[in-house]
Formats: sequence, structure tokens, C-alpha cells
Amino acid sequence: MITVRTFAFPLAAAVMLASPAPAQDFYAGKTVELLVGAPPGGGYDIYARAIARHMTRYIPGNPTIIVKNMPGAGSAKAAQFISAMAPKDGTVFAGVMPGAIMGPLLDEKSEKVFDPTKVIYIGTANNGTRVCVTLKGSKIATFDDALKIKAKFGGSAPNDSTYEYGYLHKHTAGAQFDIVAGYRGTTDMALAMERGELDGLCGWDWSSFKAQRGDWLRDNKVNVLLQVSLQPHPELTRMGVPSVFNYVKNEADRKVVELVISQTVFQRSYILPPETPAAQVTTLRRAFDATMKDKQFLEEAEKLRIEITPLTGEQVQELVQKIYATPKEITERARRAIRP
Repeated sequence: MITVRTFAFPLAAAVMLASPAPAQDFYAGKTVELLVGAPPGGGYDIYARAIARHMTRYIPGNPTIIVKNMPGAGSAKAAQFISAMAPKDGTVFAGVMPGAIMGPLLDEKSEKVFDPTKVIYIGTANNGTRVCVTLKGSKIATFDDALKIKAKFGGSAPNDSTYEYGYLHKHTAGAQFDIVAGYRGTTDMALAMERGELDGLCGWDWSSFKAQRGDWLRDNKVNVLLQVSLQPHPELTRMGVPSVFNYVKNEADRKVVELVISQTVFQRSYILPPETPAAQVTTLRRAFDATMKDKQFLEEAEKLRIEITPLTGEQVQELVQKIYATPKEITERARRAIRP
């Protein structure tokens, strides 16, 4: 018995030393970076900073989470960094716009630099609804007006909903939009609307709109022209805001609209690099899931006027795989619909 114990102890110790470090040991004392693929002050920034404040409590070892903004190309810059350059050890993840995930499917130029089916999804905080808006006093008071009257609507860049949705409505519903691109985000576009430079914008997430410009709604300063999502939003429906599908001209266009706006199901996705170790993936996914149910986080979200309707990382991963299996003829038609 003594001999067995003498040899068994070093063997057990060797096995322990060879095993991966527990999550608590791995993250203890570390700093985790959360990159936001959007400018400061916008909806994606608001969500990410709120999540970072609470998620650390659910990661064993309680690492510090630092939020950094990495805007560019509708979050494609951040997505490409995560895919190709970020450490693959679970210490860097990113919050990206759904356009960055859809981009390689609908934009041939981005196919070689970022593969959304290869990154690892932690989860999404919100499956959202987007809207088209103008200010009171505008010549465009309803979406029916937009079908008859030319108007300047703001946009950012390809892969951003404010750019792509404007063209989508132009090509599938006949909206008379002139898209003025190049704005950094919805904050800049809202200011341009107030200055009279723009008549309005489309593709603004409803939750972000309420967080950024809740005063417009409170003071009856805004026309909400259209709601854009696969399922009607209860609040917008009560307000009498029509669905995008009321204006789609034919079945082929309907399939295009459904494909493009399917991205709203994973509106606020958070991604890890490919090849991130399974232990860290599981740790961050479970921490994210717990944060989405956390009482303190939900109370803060209510104060910030941001909606929390989460999906797990596993659910988002499966959904992205299904979207990328869309027949080629539909994706080709969709590519043309969201570009000039």
C-alpha cells in the first residue's frame, strides 16, 4: 500500500500540472478587452458598456473588462481584427453590428477577410426592430410620402443598416430616397436632421433610438415612418407604425427583405476569435447568459432605455449557419437591393 501511494502521488501531481488551468485561475488578475465596432455614444456603445459593467461578476476570477471602440466599415474592421489578429485565448471579444456578420454573404468584397461562420458567438443581447424616422415639419410625414416625394436620408457605409436599409426600401418598396452616405453614426445623423441637412434616416434600431433620442418621442418631435423586423414590434404596432412588408411589391422582393432583415434577430452579437479554447468559450457564454438575467443589469438597462431580448451563443451560431445556406439566387438579388 505504501509503495502504491508513493508512486501514485507524483503521477496525480503530473496529471494536475498538465491539465488546463481552471477558468478561475485563467481569468484571475487578467484584463479582458471588449471591442465595440461602432463610435462612442451610439446604441452599440451603450449596450457594450452596460454589459461590461456586470458581466465581470459572472466570470470566475472576476477579470477587469475594458471597453474600447473600434469603428469602421459597419463593424467589419472590428470583426476582421477578431477573426485574424486578436489573441485566441478568450481575453478579447467584440460587439459587432449584424451588418458585419451579413456582409460577407451580401458583399463580395468582404468574403476573403472575414468568415462569420468561423468566429465563435458568445450571444446577442437584443433581437431588434429598426425604424425609418423624420422630424415633425418634414415634407415626409409618412412612408407613403416617401414613395412620392424625393428626400435626403442619411447613411453611414456598407454593412451599416442606415446605409443598406435606405437602399433596400428604395429598391423593394420604391421609396424616393437620395442616400447621403459618410456619416459616422446615428448620433451624427440625428444632429444633421436637426440642422436640416437630412430629411431622415432608416435602419435606426428602435431600442437605440429611444436611448439616444427619447426626448424626440416624449416631446412629439418625430415621425416614425416604418418598422422593419420579421415580426411586428408590439409598441410600434400600438403606435400605428406600418410594417415593411406592407410595402414590398412582390414575392421575390419579399424573400430579399426577409434575408436582409433576418440579421435583426442577432442585433447585438458578441464574438470571439476562431480557435478560442473550449473552456474559455463556455465560461464567457455562461457569464453572458447569466448577465442577461441579472437583476442589477436589467434595472440599468431599463434606466438606459435599452431592450434586452437575448439569444445564447449556441442559438446565434446555428442561425448564422442557416443564413449562410441561403440559395445563391436570393443572395444575389439581395446584394443588388442594398447597394446604389
